[in-house]
Amino acid sequence: MQIGIIGLGRMGGNIAVRLTRHGHDVVLFDRDPATVAKVKDRTEGGRGIAATGLEDMVGKLTAGRKIVWVMLPAGEITEAAVQELHGLLGKDDIVIDGGNSYYKDDIRRAAQLAQKGIHYIDVGTSGGVWGLERGYCMMYGGTKDAADHIDPILAALAPGKGDVPRTPDRDKSGLDPRAEQGYLHCGPAGSGHFVKMVHNGIEYGMMQAFAEGFDIMKSKNSPRLPENERFDLNMADIAEVWRRGSVVSSWLLDLTAEALAKNASLSEFTGEVADSGEGRWTIEAAIEEAVPAPVITASLFTRFRSRSGNNYAEKILSAMRFGFGGHVEQK
Repeated sequence: MQIGIIGLGRMGGNIAVRLTRHGHDVVLFDRDPATVAKVKDRTEGGRGIAATGLEDMVGKLTAGRKIVWVMLPAGEITEAAVQELHGLLGKDDIVIDGGNSYYKDDIRRAAQLAQKGIHYIDVGTSGGVWGLERGYCMMYGGTKDAADHIDPILAALAPGKGDVPRTPDRDKSGLDPRAEQGYLHCGPAGSGHFVKMVHNGIEYGMMQAFAEGFDIMKSKNSPRLPENERFDLNMADIAEVWRRGSVVSSWLLDLTAEALAKNASLSEFTGEVADSGEGRWTIEAAIEEAVPAPVITASLFTRFRSRSGNNYAEKILSAMRFGFGGHVEQK
């Protein structure tokens, strides 16, 4: 298939390259021409074409149904791109927002574009900087017609079954086989980003639990404790042993172990932990639904506190964020 990709940052560029590895043609645009050139050089088989702007990109899309993937930060920059595409695309064309947009914005945009016959798909994309090789876990919402049409693109980006053991009873009727491949049509527009939003809220809580646990262990050698109750624990070794058969083993723990093996003091991190919005939106949804979410709420508030004074726990959080998403601490 042929697809235009707007925004060639850490994930957008890798998405473009992965698609060309699976035989798809990509038309590339980023506001930085040097970035376009670099990504084009990384694409395979001559399947990457540079565009100088959105109008130029749409003009270079020659398929019967034009498909454009927007991979930009949530907010004004994504809104502007979608509105410009609204004026450039026509009936049955498809706009995909693969960033972390607020799901209520998706609902509004889908309704607006539908008036012109344009389909809008919101794709919650997880995989960070590792997605190029591992593939991306994707949760998406939109019309069935558009979702079915772009299935070859999503299948190429998804990780596939790999060596993950099959969940028992997955052969029951009513269960979507695409979930085992790492991508899932969740429902109408907005549902994909809603599921990804909650995914990120859960991620906040999991990361916070790891961070606090390691902080407790590191502080066990505190002079405030009786001398016979102090333990000088090796954080890197503990993270490593937990990776081997423990019930808390996970990719987040893998990333923690990697960071601690490199430098157990994590002195390269300040511990000032940012939040990208999804945690806040998850808590707002919980409030609207009257669903208690104390763990996610506390983890978000801890990130707020980290910006006015932090400790080893926040350095653990920063190390994990850098590991899975390449997130660099704000200076």
